[in-house]
Amino acid sequence: MDYAIIRLGGKQYRVREGETLVVDRVKADEGKSFAPDVLLGTAGVTATVVAHERGPKLLIGKYRKRTGYKRHTGFRAATSRVQISLGGTAAKTAAKAAPKKAASPVDEQPKPAATTAAVAEEHVKGMPSGYEELTVAQVSDGAKTWNRPMLEAALAYEQAHAARKGAISALSSALKAKED
Repeated sequence: MDYAIIRLGGKQYRVREGETLVVDRVKADEGKSFAPDVLLGTAGVTATVVAHERGPKLLIGKYRKRTGYKRHTGFRAATSRVQISLGGTAAKTAAKAAPKKAASPVDEQPKPAATTAAVAEEHVKGMPSGYEELTVAQVSDGAKTWNRPMLEAALAYEQAHAARKGAISALSSALKAKED
């Protein structure tokens, strides 16, 4: 699939690799990247904020006939220009464009320890494996089968990092069910 459907600011967008969108203002600073909610598509979607802008001016006029009453106001929406990149698609197109070489042990270099340390730092001990990539629906389904320490660790992660309301409520209700 060469596209994905994401949710940003309560609206859904169909996006492709390299596409630029103008969306409602996002909280990320210019030049920073974030991961929007992916509703459809298997590739990881990353959005980079290119610029924060203002939308076109909308003029609003009030008028009452035969009374001399006229009022005019304007409005400009706060918007952000966002550049989209699909994680899996970029690697596939780069692999197709570059001819394959014979792999030699000299060319292969180990992954930097910083990326593995960042993943280990993100992962809270006792939390289900791969929890960081789970959607709210997957969390609520999985919470029914997880044990109490896993639920507590996942709830601590949600409160500290993601703060997704649906996941927090699913985890807290699963914890309540374990108490009963």
